[in-house]
Amino acid sequence: MNSRHYRAASLGRRTALALAISLGTVSGAVFAQSTSGRIFGQTAAGAGDSVTVTSDTGVSRTVNVGADGRYVVDQLPLGNYKVTLNKGGAAVDSRANVTLRVGAGTDVSFGGATAATADTSNLEGVTVSANALPSIDVSTVDSRTVITSEQLSKLPLARTAEAIALLAPGAVAGSSFFVGPTGNPLVSIAGSAVTENAYYINGFNTTDPLSGFGGITLPYGAIDQQEVLAGGYGAAYGRSSGGVISQVGKRGTNEWHFGGQVLWEPKGTKADPINYYSQIGANAGRIYDRNRDDKFWRTTYSAYAGGPLIKDTLYVFLAAEQERREGSVTTSTASPFVYKQTYTNPKYYAKVDWNITDSNILELTGASNKQNYDASIYDYDYATGQRGDFTGKDTAGAPQNKSGADVYSAKFTSYITDDLTLTALYGKMKGTYYTATADSTLPSILQANQQNTGLTGGGFITNSNPSAQIADPKHKSTNTNLRVDLSYHIGDHTITAGIDNQKVLDKNDGITTSGPGYAWEYWQTDAGTPIIGTSPTDAAYVAPPGGDGYYVARYVYSTQASVRTTQRAQYIEDAWQVSDRWLLKLGLRNDQFTNYNQNGQAYLRLTTPQWAPRLGATWDVNGDSSLKIYANAGRYFLALPASVALRSAGASLYTREYFTYTGINPDGTPTGLTPIFSSTGGPISANREYGIPRDPKTAAATNIKSQYQDEFILGFDAALTDKWTYGAKATVRKLRNAIDDVGDAGAIEAKMIRSGIDPDTIGDIQGSYLFNPGRANTFLVPNTNGGFYSVDMNNKDFGFPHSKRNYYGLELYLDHAWDGKYQVRFDYVYSKSYGNSEGQVRSDIRQDTVSATVDWDYAEVMQYANGELANSRKHQFKIYGSYQLAPEWLVSANANIASGAPKSCLGFYGPGQTNPNLGYGSYYHWCEGQPSPPGEAGHNPWTYIVTGSIEYRPTWADSKLGFNLTVFNLFDSRKETQIYPIRGSTAKPNPRYGVPLYQTTPRYARVGITYDF
Repeated sequence: MNSRHYRAASLGRRTALALAISLGTVSGAVFAQSTSGRIFGQTAAGAGDSVTVTSDTGVSRTVNVGADGRYVVDQLPLGNYKVTLNKGGAAVDSRANVTLRVGAGTDVSFGGATAATADTSNLEGVTVSANALPSIDVSTVDSRTVITSEQLSKLPLARTAEAIALLAPGAVAGSSFFVGPTGNPLVSIAGSAVTENAYYINGFNTTDPLSGFGGITLPYGAIDQQEVLAGGYGAAYGRSSGGVISQVGKRGTNEWHFGGQVLWEPKGTKADPINYYSQIGANAGRIYDRNRDDKFWRTTYSAYAGGPLIKDTLYVFLAAEQERREGSVTTSTASPFVYKQTYTNPKYYAKVDWNITDSNILELTGASNKQNYDASIYDYDYATGQRGDFTGKDTAGAPQNKSGADVYSAKFTSYITDDLTLTALYGKMKGTYYTATADSTLPSILQANQQNTGLTGGGFITNSNPSAQIADPKHKSTNTNLRVDLSYHIGDHTITAGIDNQKVLDKNDGITTSGPGYAWEYWQTDAGTPIIGTSPTDAAYVAPPGGDGYYVARYVYSTQASVRTTQRAQYIEDAWQVSDRWLLKLGLRNDQFTNYNQNGQAYLRLTTPQWAPRLGATWDVNGDSSLKIYANAGRYFLALPASVALRSAGASLYTREYFTYTGINPDGTPTGLTPIFSSTGGPISANREYGIPRDPKTAAATNIKSQYQDEFILGFDAALTDKWTYGAKATVRKLRNAIDDVGDAGAIEAKMIRSGIDPDTIGDIQGSYLFNPGRANTFLVPNTNGGFYSVDMNNKDFGFPHSKRNYYGLELYLDHAWDGKYQVRFDYVYSKSYGNSEGQVRSDIRQDTVSATVDWDYAEVMQYANGELANSRKHQFKIYGSYQLAPEWLVSANANIASGAPKSCLGFYGPGQTNPNLGYGSYYHWCEGQPSPPGEAGHNPWTYIVTGSIEYRPTWADSKLGFNLTVFNLFDSRKETQIYPIRGSTAKPNPRYGVPLYQTTPRYARVGITYDF
């Protein structure tokens, strides 16, 4: 659909780690949404009869030791634990300071001789810490990166979930076009689109329910652990064909702790951004966008407190963060303004943990993540470089003036028996999306740089209404999530099953055209070439403009509705310890998705079984966990979010009416209008969006299937020494089915006529249908008798290729875990992502209308579409780590080096550079009359981003007080990351083509003071 928006040894390795694969129960649990961990181990047979684990959060559980000396304690809340071996009811040995890692097992074993002769009056002498435990976990088959709060306190990172996620191999920054609910940048994981990730807080799904752009996250200081699943995850996870970003928040312990932090990014430390210059046309070499003054300063305040309300029983943890960012941005010569912007981002987190009994735990979570935005707009004169008069407030809705969500959830865990555990989670997320209503009654002026300068005196004329679109200020959403998981251990099997249900209500969504209800959009094209189509008999045709090729369009856009979605899933998984060295995980998930329009009618009902098998295996080659080989294969389904209904199943209005003009008023509006002939005799909607309510039967192909992806992974992890590990992993991802929309009503009508249907009996064919690109689809078309024709369309009928998105990746890594002195990790990924469909969105042209892209609308826009995709980065090098220089001094660094994204050159169609069919303009994979597949125009430059920090914690303050300096982009490497791809025609080149859209953030510094008590 044509959517153009404006806007790791105290334990011997063989003793300790062979257990991970010798226990069916050890690797058996499926950690639903990864909020817990487990402790397992072995003692000499007869050395003990039970094991008790006690956490600093009051959790205490006792389990029996098997006849073979093995034990496991599953589904434990994260925290520090003391593990005690008991015999005859008396403690005979213990291990203290055992820290769990989310989704993983921790081996705590007891030597038989030690246990038999231990002095039970001195049980604190042996300490097991994370760096003393084996670093290769043979009980997992997925690909995960877990970053703990200790690492977060050391590493120099931006304070977002996505900045943490970028530490994971295969994760790259998405297009800067796209941001999350509170302005956070987004990530692409292993070639997926940025809308294909799932976000969680304490097990609750906080993914943006409207369009899938990011999700709600925790205050940075409240993160206990963040887990990034980049593939191979089990059946408990779903609704993601990219990755999973799951945060587990901190909780109170039996000791009170509190602290705070102040961070400041001074404007004076920021290097100048690079200016952008025109690349082609008469203005080549002239400045296009002056960026040198686009600078911001930022201050962040955060505080936390946590401890027991009732010791060993009831705990609380509270955290708050307030970020304020201020600065100014100068827009380009196409529409020159200065935006004085202020962003405030408040975040809150509260958690209550109640150990009702030793067998029952209740966790209550509350979180809030918001952004408030305000901007004053001023005129700007590029000739003088001076800011002019105030013109109004920014109410364009990008960003919204207020956005974000509040999250409330409750999780109950019951250890019914040693072998049977029940967890149940219920929660709600309430979203806010507010944009102030524009005061201007003037129509917004679009593409002012395409005005006839002979009528303007050489410049461009705009007015005080900078936004063509306004949103409903009453827009809200509610996301309800219920999941229940039951885990049972029997013999060599641990079987887990559950349900995962979600319901989204999106109220008062949509946008309308500002001002008087329309905007003016200026363009110039070849004078003798039709603006749309090729022949006056085409359903969408607009005649050539004549003259010098200048014309203007009256632009009208409106999408408003309240809609909802329901997503249900059931899963079962068996972790089968086949032998002491082999573990198999066999899972099956079934998803059902239903999307409803504004009238409560289902326009997309994908409820027939959607089986998603998940198969994984690990082999402990040497029996001591020094070498692990693992593999998995899985299928992952992706639902369509709520916003799809606005255009694909609502009553959307999207038209342009074309005129020539003889003058331009001081407010930018055209005068001397003469209508240009069109096939409708008036406004044209290429996708037939004329504000008429859509029959839900005609919103989608009758045999449509959900988007899904198949993934295959093979890898190994190996111990180089007792401190160093290394490994490799190969990943293959294939998008087997996609959902987009098709707009070629003419091709459907032609097929009907070829099939012998009387054209006089064919009713209005919808301008777009949701369908599965590259597959055979069946559409319902109204007939003049009040019924429908069923029309089968294949690729040949549409002239389409097969749909393709393939990702191949090879990862190599070398890791040294923190040993009290230093930690470092090296990652290299070679990958290739190619095909003719990026996924639900399209990065190069900023299409954020999910599953309604230009792709697949008609055959001509898909010619030569196969190439390197927007999220492809062939080479990625990541290095991060910390080094304790002295007891008071810590240095850390984080380096990310990557090859550039592919470029696109999009022009008019074919050697003749025409605008056929639906007439989308310069959006074809042709450039100056030559085929131009994605990537054919080259790549953006490599980026080299190195960030370093140094921290001083004086011993005179008991190391509770810290002073930190972080310098981002230390070497001030400034490269463009994305360029404008619309080339125009040879005769009338688009003056913006090749101009950078975004660049790497210039060097800046952050200073901080931290106190922890």
